[in-house]
Amino acid sequence: MHSPHAPARDDAAQTAAAVLDLLRTSAPRVHCITNAVAQNFTANVLLAAGATPSMTLSGEEIGAFVAKSNALLVNLGTFDRERREATSIAVGAAIQNGLPWVLDPVFVDRAEQRAVYARDLIFLGPKAIRLNHAEFSALAGAAPSAGAVTAYARAKKTVLGLSGATDLIADGAKLVTIANGHPLMAKVTAMGCAASALVAACHGVESDALRATAAALIIVGVAGERAAANAHGPGSFAVAILDELHTLDGPTLIAHARTEFAKATE
Repeated sequence: MHSPHAPARDDAAQTAAAVLDLLRTSAPRVHCITNAVAQNFTANVLLAAGATPSMTLSGEEIGAFVAKSNALLVNLGTFDRERREATSIAVGAAIQNGLPWVLDPVFVDRAEQRAVYARDLIFLGPKAIRLNHAEFSALAGAAPSAGAVTAYARAKKTVLGLSGATDLIADGAKLVTIANGHPLMAKVTAMGCAASALVAACHGVESDALRATAAALIIVGVAGERAAANAHGPGSFAVAILDELHTLDGPTLIAHARTEFAKATE
């Protein structure tokens, strides 16, 4: 699926459709180290999209779970001692087995100690980092912008997936913008955490990190828009987005995606 050629402007939507099809047919295993609030919703989002989640934190078995997975998510939301120890083992197992792993540096803007730990994890080479504006500013020491995101991705040799009114995905050379999504997505706890898990799932079936990250955020953005059209508030929306992820298909995704590839600029 990975093409050596520069992608066309509309290729992000086409790639997202192809990745969605691979999720359905391959059912990649995604091991998630995530916060207590997010576990149930994250697992349901992965299942709805076609992936297979696992969540164990046991130091005795997490290495084996990761080794038999296709991708790993590390989420720092409720980062207690158990999760810290599990992360050390899990990231080591992912690196040893050549598996992609994704970092979600939740709330690094709230505690410097957490930001320091996140920077240490980034040194270990996650394939992608999915984060919001405040988290990016805390890690990069700069206001979020296309140029700042591009520079940070280039410096850290990773892909940045910056969520916002318009998502920015950068690998240091190329930039993808995504204008899908809905304000109700910010009213459901664990939505961002689940989106990061979907990023990991897409990395489990697509080797190009930029394309995998963009595909995940296009999928969840389009599903969110469609769910909001039939929702009466956050409660019904949380159920509706699972249904939309489950029924979403390639043609629908392509028809609704509002996204572009561009050459990154400083």
